[in-house]
Amino acid sequence: MNKNKTYKNLRKLLKFLFIAASSCIILVPIYFIVVNSLKTVEESRMLSFSLPEVFQWGNYLEVIKAGSLVRAFGNSMLMAGVSTVIAVLVSSMAAYALSRRRSKAHNRVYLYFFMGLIAPVNYVTTLFTLKFLHLQNTYLGIILEFATLGIPFLVFLYYGFFDNIPRELDEAAVIDGCTPFQLFFKVIFPLLKPATITGIVLNFLGAWNDFVTPLYLLSDNKKLGMTNSIYNFFGEHFNDWNMVFADIILTIAPILIIYICGQKYIVSGTAGAVKG
Repeated sequence: MNKNKTYKNLRKLLKFLFIAASSCIILVPIYFIVVNSLKTVEESRMLSFSLPEVFQWGNYLEVIKAGSLVRAFGNSMLMAGVSTVIAVLVSSMAAYALSRRRSKAHNRVYLYFFMGLIAPVNYVTTLFTLKFLHLQNTYLGIILEFATLGIPFLVFLYYGFFDNIPRELDEAAVIDGCTPFQLFFKVIFPLLKPATITGIVLNFLGAWNDFVTPLYLLSDNKKLGMTNSIYNFFGEHFNDWNMVFADIILTIAPILIIYICGQKYIVSGTAGAVKG
């Protein structure tokens, strides 16, 4: 009994140490950035972990003005938000059709979507396609690109969820007089809440944090989002580390809030998809 109790206590101690070490890996860089963002220019150039002599809260207001972050924030919200809505609607409807009709043709279409998870993005052909469609350097073009990048994963996510929804529910709704759209949006879609919130959070974070895609497809700096604003801001203020760190904090704050609010759904959403 004593050996078993000692073994259990040792396991708990090892788990605690592992969690503490993992937390430090995440929290220490965040602490470093926050502390240095509140220092003067001279203090921040030391790149130390010490607290500032006087907290410079005005750094954030100065960064917002100098970096045009209000416009960049609006651009990111527009591109990430609209692309997420498009990706969620298209993916859920596509996955529903593929899940309910498991013919050879539908399985091939599902594999085609699945290939999007492993195939690399070819920005050369994407750029020529957008140019052909007169969507180059436009909000609509980058929104459609972000939506396209998110659809393969969301189809995979929703596809497993539909196995947990009985087909008898579809038949009962049709007997009650539901049209196909009423069946999906009033009966089926509300049951997909864990998968939907998971898809919204992950797709929004992916679009918000994407640095490469806007860099290739948008040549107008006024249309760039928050992540690209850090790059431009650092080019102009590469010696002002306090300003650069303040810019980073303002960029990651919105997505951190969204992730914290939706993290419990991410666990249940991915678990349901894998179970299916």
